[in-house]
Amino acid sequence: QLSFMDPYSLATRNTVEIVTDEELRALLEQPAKSVYAGYEPSGEIHLGHLVTVNKLMDLQKAGFEVTVLLADLHAFLNHKGTLDEVRETAEYNRRCFEALGLKGAKYVMGTDLQLHPDYELLVLQLSQEVTVNRAKRSMDEVGRGMDHPAVSQMVYPIMQMADIAMLGVDAAVGGIDQRKIHMLAREHLPAMGYPTPVCIHTPILNGLDGKKMSSSAGNLISVADSPEDITRKMKKAFCPPEIEDNPVLQVLKYHIFPRFEAVELHRPEKFGGDLAFASYEAVEAAYAAGQVHPLDLKKMTADYLVEMLAGVHDAVA
Repeated sequence: QLSFMDPYSLATRNTVEIVTDEELRALLEQPAKSVYAGYEPSGEIHLGHLVTVNKLMDLQKAGFEVTVLLADLHAFLNHKGTLDEVRETAEYNRRCFEALGLKGAKYVMGTDLQLHPDYELLVLQLSQEVTVNRAKRSMDEVGRGMDHPAVSQMVYPIMQMADIAMLGVDAAVGGIDQRKIHMLAREHLPAMGYPTPVCIHTPILNGLDGKKMSSSAGNLISVADSPEDITRKMKKAFCPPEIEDNPVLQVLKYHIFPRFEAVELHRPEKFGGDLAFASYEAVEAAYAAGQVHPLDLKKMTADYLVEMLAGVHDAVA
């Protein structure tokens, strides 16, 4: 789909920041190029994870070789369970990602990469260069319980730097919450003889209630949710007249339009009849002008989400 998009547009759409644009353009000229994203194994893969998964799919279309790091050791360091538990979750996550359409990627289990002597040595060398203060600051966005951080959480960003080096990738994708960790990598890897990674940052989307997305708040759609659950959750979603921070519009922009070339809104004639939209911008304009009712917007979004996630529900159930 969207076959007419050039590699640069594919690589940069729906991003918050590219560090640096020049480096990315140069990289796109290379015949071989690689990118990775790391995921701490999580009990449910939800639309929050999907922003970077969609980005990896864009980059694949733009000619990148994609690696997914299933960061079981990172999850363990960040208090997410025993090693056996997180490894089992990682396997489940891989099935989710593949079912979502991220096919032909290389999946690497953290423990397979990170327990080698060369890797450990690099972690120790990097830990000589990074101050405790910088390590803590880089973790403030991503760590659990950072008021009283454990030493393991200081090791976490340093391992992430080592991941980029040891996977041998040219670029790293992550939510904008990963920015400080990525900047550490750009700063310190060259001195160790590794190239400076290009960093591609995606936005952190709000939950369906317009607040921070979290499993405990239940304000998210999981990729394994049933069609009924998806429809019910979308119906209750916060959908203000404003465009800014509107969770329903965000789902359309970051999830639906990257996968569907156009969308159709179905409604009775007395409410204005059916509408077709060839771009996200067209939906946004119609909604801002009051031509689309929030309920209709939610229903359309739910229908496309159900279609998009249908394969996943079957693959991982």
